[in-house]
Amino acid sequence: MNILVVCQYYYPEPFRISDICETLVEKGHEVTVLTGLPNYPEGRVLDDYRYGQKRNEVINGVKVIRCFEIGRGNSNFQLFLNYLSFSVTASFKALLLKEKFDVIFVNQLSPVMMGIPGIFYKKKHNRKMLLYCLDLWPDSLAAGGIKEYSIIYKVFKKLSKWIYSSADTIAVTSSMFKEYYKNTLGMNIDNVIHLPQYAEDLFSESAEVTKENKFNFVFAGNIGDMQSVDTIVKAANELRDRSDITFHIVGDGSKLENCKLLSKELGLENILYYGRRPVSEMPQYYGLADAMLITLKNNKNISYTLPGKVQSYMAASKPIIGAINGEASQVINKAMCGLSCPAENYKELANLIIQFCNSDKKEAMAKNSYDYYIKNYSKEKFMLMLEDNLINLGEK
Repeated sequence: MNILVVCQYYYPEPFRISDICETLVEKGHEVTVLTGLPNYPEGRVLDDYRYGQKRNEVINGVKVIRCFEIGRGNSNFQLFLNYLSFSVTASFKALLLKEKFDVIFVNQLSPVMMGIPGIFYKKKHNRKMLLYCLDLWPDSLAAGGIKEYSIIYKVFKKLSKWIYSSADTIAVTSSMFKEYYKNTLGMNIDNVIHLPQYAEDLFSESAEVTKENKFNFVFAGNIGDMQSVDTIVKAANELRDRSDITFHIVGDGSKLENCKLLSKELGLENILYYGRRPVSEMPQYYGLADAMLITLKNNKNISYTLPGKVQSYMAASKPIIGAINGEASQVINKAMCGLSCPAENYKELANLIIQFCNSDKKEAMAKNSYDYYIKNYSKEKFMLMLEDNLINLGEK
């Protein structure tokens, strides 16, 4: 098949879509990606892609067409311009594409508007479109503080419903997304399928490392407002007298400096920050962990999501301790791979960490974590389901 993939983010930005596209090529498909200029998470377009450079590339067999966009910057206004600029320029590019593709695959993170170029191509060439929803809109706006009665929310609610309704098939990472489509957007969900993310091969095993402390707890990933990493900092403060417990924060994001400042203000010596590390180094941080940490804001909207780090943690055979609500908490409990408490409850998170340290079920949790991953989230299962749905759409 000849597949057009639409996603605002692509390599060298750290998103799973690059691996998905390369795997589709390995399976014998032709893949062309319509994407933007790399600027995540730095906020500015990388030097190699400025001034018209590298607008057309072939990366590991994938044709990459890059459209102009304004860098994300560090303000909400510039982030809006980033979202809008890609949507506009990619839509024009989609209309000008001469190549006839068999099917369109939209890998939809934030913003939901990245689905519009796919819709334009679909309408012009009468093709079918599969939209893979990783960030739920306008739910993501509400989770970010936009009030549901505001004009902005209402406009994006209508826009989101139009984009989702334009897809012939919607794949969702969390089963709770279906509930949102039906109850909040008033959509028919007959064309919605559950397709949870997989962990990239790098996380299929973790490196063994020498541990100076008895217990090490690791958070790995984006450190933004939604991730509520300050909950971990406050839990570390509760456990400051436990010299046998150390927290490790690996990643970057808009709230990293805030967390560092809070740690400094509290005078904490039991929490270490490593910043954003190369993907190739991540196995050693996973290997360091007795358990991995996951936190999210106490927000009914964000509770719909199942963060991709859950699959990565499981693939590395690691127990998971979370201060989270909704889908992620349900998965941890169902898999019996760790412990969870309500989001932002740092005191209860501290208690869970003590409970884990005293538990004799650590090895069982680790085994359950990996077993649940293989049964439900393996890459092979994901690719088979994605490929089957793309082929079925392409043949209609």
